Amino acid sequence: MIAIRGHRGWFAAGAAGALVLGAASTAALAAAVGGGPAGLGGAASGVGCRAPALAGAVVNVDLTDMGAMMGGPYHAGPTTGHPKRMGNSDWWRYMPMRGMMRLSADRAQVRQGTVSLRAYNTGSWPHEVMVMPLSAGQHVGRRPIGTDSTVDESGSLGEASSTCGAGAGHPMGIAPGASGWTTVHLGPGRYELICNLPGHYAAGMFTELDVTR
Repeated sequence: MIAIRGHRGWFAAGAAGALVLGAASTAALAAAVGGGPAGLGGAASGVGCRAPALAGAVVNVDLTDMGAMMGGPYHAGPTTGHPKRMGNSDWWRYMPMRGMMRLSADRAQVRQGTVSLRAYNTGSWPHEVMVMPLSAGQHVGRRPIGTDSTVDESGSLGEASSTCGAGAGHPMGIAPGASGWTTVHLGPGRYELICNLPGHYAAGMFTELDVTR
């Protein structure tokens, strides 16, 4: 499979039919579960929850993946852990390929100040969203990936990884079909929104958010 993706979208050649079918299924589930704006609703697990009113500029973030086409251990529900974090010696078998996951936001730019991220997991695997600053000349999707299949998150300004809750939560992230949220204060600059569960950044879960004065 050839994956072609910019920081605002994706296309998987050879899997277009499956993606169209998956989009239709997700839309139907979204209508049933609710919890977000059109096109960002629930997903496979049916956890479903609605974020409260959030402060400042609200950015809706969609966290998704190619679901059953990826195989792996995540179809049992929100308590299933990442195989490497759970000590599975065959963890490498579950690593998603480039272009099999996506993180997208409904806004590419906001004003400085209070910014809230409202994340919806419309995929079949757990996900999260983390805010990372971008330095001058740094591009999204280019962070070095460590031996644990994650990037260095020491500069994180905040994250939404709690199922149906605010801020950091379960180390496995937001369960499929659920939402999570966080509120941060951002100054002018460029930021990268990422999912840093093992293998997810490399699979395409990143996008840029610009903050203006």
